[in-house]
Amino acid sequence: MAESIDESKNVELTEDDLENKSKGQLIKMAGQLRDRRNDLNQMASERASKRDELNAKTREKVDEAQEHREKRDELNEQVQEHKNKRNELNAKANELFDEVDDLKDDLELNEGKSVDQLKEEIEQLEFKQQTEVLSTEDERELIEKIEEKREELQERQNKLGQTGELDELKAEAQDVRAQASEHHQKVTELADKAQEHHNQMIEAYREADEIRDEADEWHAKFVDAQEAADRHHEDFVRVQKRLREMDKKEDAKREEKRAEKREEAKAEAEEIYQKFKEGETLDTEDLMKLQKTGLL
Repeated sequence: MAESIDESKNVELTEDDLENKSKGQLIKMAGQLRDRRNDLNQMASERASKRDELNAKTREKVDEAQEHREKRDELNEQVQEHKNKRNELNAKANELFDEVDDLKDDLELNEGKSVDQLKEEIEQLEFKQQTEVLSTEDERELIEKIEEKREELQERQNKLGQTGELDELKAEAQDVRAQASEHHQKVTELADKAQEHHNQMIEAYREADEIRDEADEWHAKFVDAQEAADRHHEDFVRVQKRLREMDKKEDAKREEKRAEKREEAKAEAEEIYQKFKEGETLDTEDLMKLQKTGLL
């Protein structure tokens, strides 16, 4: 940061200086005022250059921040597009899975025992038939139960044989859900990139604010130097004006003295001329005085 102006180097001019200082003193003061003004103008110019340099850097940072803003907004638009597509696909997948459930209900696949369970029960019943001693009635009931289980197993297997459409529908639903997941992944990736550009935008604006603050400080220093230079210039002009007034007064006094001398010479010449008219003899010096005044 630029140092403050050294006030001790400034030149102070008072009304008393203008009125009472001699011409020589005022000439010296005019030189001091001119030199200090030039130094301050140079200082102001250097500070203005530094301010302008910082303002240019501020604009660069603002432009950089704007680029990140535009990139962030562009990515956010892509995020929204993928969100919309993801939501659309998820809705479609949900509809397909609902259809799967409905078809399962139609085929009653969600009811009753599985094929494996039925086979296991049949094996257990057959094992019981083969290993236990049963009454005729109990064995007849057991055989009937085995037959019922076999019929139930056959019915279940027949239903499962009709699940081709169900499998296709389930595969389609899973495929649509997978597509939705891909779009969700893109949402995550693009959102992360958008956040990065947002953070970089914030940082660039922060740096721009810091540089702008420094530029403002240099501008204030420039104003201080320029105002001091202007004041010294105004005082320099005042001294110059005073010197011109003094020169005019001196010229007037010299002219007044010359006029007095002319009047004295004229009066003297008229006396000599009067003597000449009265017949007195004139010497060479008197004749020259008459010639100077035009009386001869």
